[in-house]
Amino acid sequence: MSTTQSELSEVELIKEKSEGLRGTIAEGLADGNDGFSEDDKQLLKFHGLYQQKNRDKKADGEGEKKNSFMLRGRIPGGRLTAEQYLAWDYLGERFGGGALRLTTRQSVQLHGLLKEDLKSVMQEIHRVGLTSVGACGDVVRNVTEALNITGNPLYGQLSYFSQLLSDYFKYESTSYVEIWLDDVQQNPVKQERIYGKTYLPRKFKIAVCLAGENGVDLYANDMGFAATAVNGKIDGFFVFVGGGGGMTHNKPETFPRAADLLGWVPVDALLPIATAIVTAHRDFGDRTNRKHARLKYVLADRGVQWFRNEVETRAKISFDTVRPLPAWKVPEYHGFIKKPDGKYNFGLYIMNGRIKDIPGYRLKTAIQLAVARTGVSVQLTPDQDMLFLDMDDKQRLELLHIFKSHGINTNRPNALYRRALACVSLPTCALALTESERYFPHVIRDINRLVEKYNLMDRAPLVRMTGCPNGCGRPYSAEIGIVGQQNGGKYAIFLGGNYAGTKVGEAVLQKVQMTELPAHLDKAFAFWSKESQPKERFGDFIARVGIDKIKALLATTDK
Repeated sequence: MSTTQSELSEVELIKEKSEGLRGTIAEGLADGNDGFSEDDKQLLKFHGLYQQKNRDKKADGEGEKKNSFMLRGRIPGGRLTAEQYLAWDYLGERFGGGALRLTTRQSVQLHGLLKEDLKSVMQEIHRVGLTSVGACGDVVRNVTEALNITGNPLYGQLSYFSQLLSDYFKYESTSYVEIWLDDVQQNPVKQERIYGKTYLPRKFKIAVCLAGENGVDLYANDMGFAATAVNGKIDGFFVFVGGGGGMTHNKPETFPRAADLLGWVPVDALLPIATAIVTAHRDFGDRTNRKHARLKYVLADRGVQWFRNEVETRAKISFDTVRPLPAWKVPEYHGFIKKPDGKYNFGLYIMNGRIKDIPGYRLKTAIQLAVARTGVSVQLTPDQDMLFLDMDDKQRLELLHIFKSHGINTNRPNALYRRALACVSLPTCALALTESERYFPHVIRDINRLVEKYNLMDRAPLVRMTGCPNGCGRPYSAEIGIVGQQNGGKYAIFLGGNYAGTKVGEAVLQKVQMTELPAHLDKAFAFWSKESQPKERFGDFIARVGIDKIKALLATTDK
């Protein structure tokens, strides 16, 4: 059934009349105001920018700037040369309030940018071969990729495919280079080969990994590729579709969803299959209701078999639905890892991905010096950490000396902290209902005490926290998901995701204050400790005993 113009969401109309994402952004840059028009605020996302306000502050004077901007990079697989990382570090120091923020999609965000500095920032990341094109907006965003932990050559092949997908689905409009790089185009592109005039109905996320190693939360993506190999060469991919977080509280028609496996395809089918999936989302995604516009709802509404048939018809390729999928594990990457060639990788834990200096813990300076002095490349991780790559022994010792002299612990963090995540939330995110990043150190310390109390550290649960139900920190696929629900610091608690990231949890508590959470988890952990099988993880335990039993337990009140 076709959609009439009057039924389209407001953002669809803004995209359609934008002249290829141009809008009036160029005019807005020169108008003397500290922000952009409401329409242009939507288009800025396609250029990697969000217009924000610091919600902690109230403007006092008439001339005080109220608006600032967040910029996100497009960094396929989170791979950065030393020069590229140092460029981000400089921009964070000069324009971003002295900080960088690593994201769950292996990217870098700068916060607090002023309108008059945006061009300078964009031009600097362009100078080092990077961009923010399509880092946000209704397009294929940054492609995430498994970490090159051990130096296995297959990961180098993965990098090729993640870069291929990123480049292939980068939008073609020349608006970005015209507006930000002052590059006048002789034949400016205004309509897209894949995206058309109105792009996708909603954002689209892709992850790439090796089959059996899920360090990228593959099932939380709109489209995922798990590579198989023969004789040291990638020969094909298991293809997953329809994953994604994001929901609206008290609206059951919105929900998080784990991706479905469509089947396996040979390596030369990658782009035809990917194109078929993206264009199916383009054509069948809901353009009337943005809360129902992700690919996961196409799968939920029409069914997996219908979608498989649609993709096969478009690509003229059939899936192998018989090939067995290997069991999943999640690789460890923190600390020093010696590779077969004698060189080292080093995984640095960074709480919530926030890179800044504080007294006694000069993290930003330490990383800047380590990269500058050793010249090594880095890879950002889907858990907001950083991997330093291919160091010889001299570089390893130099890095170790720099970190220790700046107060940075280079030991592997305990099992609870390693994959714990929190989104940015307040004060800058416009969607935030509650705190997340700023409260998370207190929350994780409380949970750590309970894990130690019940002697569960060898199977410590995966914990993630967000300040709203949009799910940027992937809370729904965690074993414990803490999701902002209501102003005043109230949260919904989701349990039942698993450590391997192959399923989503279910809400077991509503409108919980963070001061109440330890008591609820104490009951749940006591039950887990007493009734679990040997080494049984929390999410697997809940799946075995049933979510209803956990809900009933948490609903009881202590007398």
